[in-house]
Formats: sequence, C-alpha cells, structure tokens
Amino acid sequence: MKWVRNKLDQARKPFEPGQKLEKFAPAINAFDTFLFTPNHTTKKGAHVRDVVDLKRTMITVVLALIPALLFGMWNTGAQYLYQEMGLANVTDVPFMDAFIEGAILVTPLILVSYIVGLTIEFIFAIYRGHEVNEGYLVTGLLIPMIFPVDIPLWMLAISVAFAVLIGKEAFGGTGMNILNPALTARAFAFFAYPLYMSGNAIWVHQGATDSISGETILGTLAQGKSVAYNFFDAAAGFIPGSVSETSTIAVLIGAAILILTKVGSWRIIVSGFAGAAVMGLIFNAFGLNALMEFDWYMHLVVGGLAFGLVFMATDPVSAAQTMKGKWIYGFLCGFFGVMIRVFNPAYPEGIMLAILLMNVFAPTIDHYVIQGNVNKRKKRLAKAKANLQTA
Repeated sequence: MKWVRNKLDQARKPFEPGQKLEKFAPAINAFDTFLFTPNHTTKKGAHVRDVVDLKRTMITVVLALIPALLFGMWNTGAQYLYQEMGLANVTDVPFMDAFIEGAILVTPLILVSYIVGLTIEFIFAIYRGHEVNEGYLVTGLLIPMIFPVDIPLWMLAISVAFAVLIGKEAFGGTGMNILNPALTARAFAFFAYPLYMSGNAIWVHQGATDSISGETILGTLAQGKSVAYNFFDAAAGFIPGSVSETSTIAVLIGAAILILTKVGSWRIIVSGFAGAAVMGLIFNAFGLNALMEFDWYMHLVVGGLAFGLVFMATDPVSAAQTMKGKWIYGFLCGFFGVMIRVFNPAYPEGIMLAILLMNVFAPTIDHYVIQGNVNKRKKRLAKAKANLQTA
C-alpha cells in the first residue's frame, strides 16, 4: 500500500492549492479518501474522535447488501433459464449457470448506475468546491437492485440522473436530501415509464412464456388470480421480482449486519414489520378480495417490503431521528405499505410510496415527539414548584 500511497501523492501535486488543476482537487481527493483514511482534520466545532466516518458507514451498508445482490444475480438467471428450459422447479436450474447468466444481466445495470451517478456527483463537487461524498456508494448499488432486470439502460440512466439531481443535489447533496434517492429513482421510473416497471412480462428476462407466468405474487393477486407460491418460496426468494428484492432471508442477513454494527435502526425495522402485520391482520378480518384474503404473514415476505424496510426506511438522513419517532415512523412505513398495495392494485409495490410519504413526514414526527417531551418536563417542573410552595 505504500507504493500506492506514493503514487497518489505524486498524482495530487498538480491539484494542490496554487497549481493549474486546483479546481479539480475534489476529484483526486475522492480516490484518495476511498483508499486511505483522510489525512486532514476539521478546524472548528466540537467533535468526537472515532474510527467510524461516512466512508466506513457506507461500506458497511454495501457489505450488508451483498447477500441480497448475490442471491438476486442467481435468481435473475435461474428465473430466465427455468423459463427457457421448461424445468419443473427454479431450483432445478444448475447453480453456476444461473449465477453467471444473472451476473451478465445485472452487471450492466450496476455499471450504468455508478457511472451516471458518480459523474454527476463529481461535477457538483468540482462546481461547489467541496469533497465528493461517499453517499452514492450505497445509492448506486441500491438503484439497480430495486429495478426490473430488463429495464432499458437509458431509462435507468435518466432515473439515476433525476434521483441525484432532483432528489439529492437540489437539496444540497449528501445528508441534506429529504427523500431516499434510490426510491426517488424508482418512483420516477414508475411514473415516467410505467410499461417497463409493471406488468407480467418485465420481472423475468425476455418476458414470460405461455406456460410460465413472469408476474409477481402481488400482481397476480391484483388480477384476482390464485398464487402458486408458498411461504418458503416467497421467503427464500424463488419468485419473480426486482433484481434483489425477492429473498427475505438474504435481506434479513443484511439487516443483522446493519443492526450489529449499529448502522441501521432495529427499531425502524421491527416496527415496520409490526405495522405491516397489523395492517395485514385488519385486511384478513374483512377479506373482501384476493389481496385482503392474502395471509398477513405472506405480506411480510413478498414484494419489496422487507428490502425497503431494512435498506431504505432506515436511511439515517431521511428517517426519523428520535427514539420514539423511529418506532412511529417504522410502524407507519409498514402499515401504509400494505394498505397501499391492497387498496390500490395499480401500485402493488406500496412500500415504495409508503417510505417516500413517511420521509416527508419524518421531521414532523420528530417535532411532535420532542414537543411532547418538552411539555412533560414543563408539567413536572410546574408540579415540583407547586409541591415546594405547599411544603
């Protein structure tokens, strides 16, 4: 690593203050801080000395995403080959054949996401004269993981550009956005290109055949059809869907990593699943259509609910900040997520809209939680003063 350090120091010289490439210093500094700990310290304000910085936090989230990503690559290839080969079960597809096929299909999505997103990040960093933030390390991976595998690359590129420009940079960049950038990209694509984001021919590469449905469970229920998948298939992820959202087991492995490293809030995750379960039980009690009759516990393992609650509802920038607020915020994300998917079959993936909605209301939740605490303390103070006067 010393050799790399020396080479970077040599490369930095034209970018130093007073040199001809000084304006582009944020670009070279981004590569430097990605490989090494920053060699500068802050000059003002009170700080806590800690080894955990934004870069390490983002890399931890990326590591937590790896199980879902790897499974998503396998499932993408397996669903396609299962359709092509006409096998009895998805699990009958040779493992390596499925994984290689899926990796070939998914990798271009990841590359486009990072190339477009990071290019915009670098341009804004140079224009504003600040360092390149590491926030897009996570967003750049999240976006292709929540899209259909056959989304045209140019549509993905436009969606990424919209998310970074409008959902993030317009508010000031990393740490300033009020909406989750990855969900902003998906919401933009959903409304701008609906034919490529919903239906029965987009969730499996090259569509569905007459004998094998490529529709998701939620899409099937929305049409009043019976579902052929059981709880194990849905939880394991052996079903069609977005690239990496299908396996609840893989998502929960990532959740364990986030919780153990204290990067993700377990309160939001637990309350989110609780909110979804409560809404599912309410619908089961009425059972007026196929979506309402769908078992409440199945709601927890289908669609992108688990993925959204674990990796996007817990975004520390757009989520609630207070302890009580996190319980409320998470519960409402899950509650509204199931409500939207059942009440409006046009949006079977309700967790996307639910989280974006709660992103907007997160500051309001925190405000009333804090105000409630202030009022309680005022009442205790008034009671203490009254006791002193009567003593």
